[in-house]
Amino acid sequence: MITKESVAHVAGLAKLQFTDEELQHFTGQLDEILNMVDQLSEVDTEDMPVTTQNVVLENVLRADEATMVTPRAELMRNVPTEKDGLIQVPAIIDKEED
Repeated sequence: MITKESVAHVAGLAKLQFTDEELQHFTGQLDEILNMVDQLSEVDTEDMPVTTQNVVLENVLRADEATMVTPRAELMRNVPTEKDGLIQVPAIIDKEED
């Protein structure tokens, strides 16, 4: 069983401050959690097979296959401005004067 002093000590290590009421509340919760862990440790799992994944998964991505290339004119149809076949964008870095 965990004590209120143990919870206060761990809270102090974590630099947490709790009121006496909060300490009492957390002590009860932690005690319940530790009791559940004790119950789980009593379960005999000696002959149980190891299960790392219980769901059969398949690759849901499409196959990586070459396809027809989209014509440049079609790609540039929605571009506001272009220059020499490239998308023209405003400069974001101004040249500093010497």
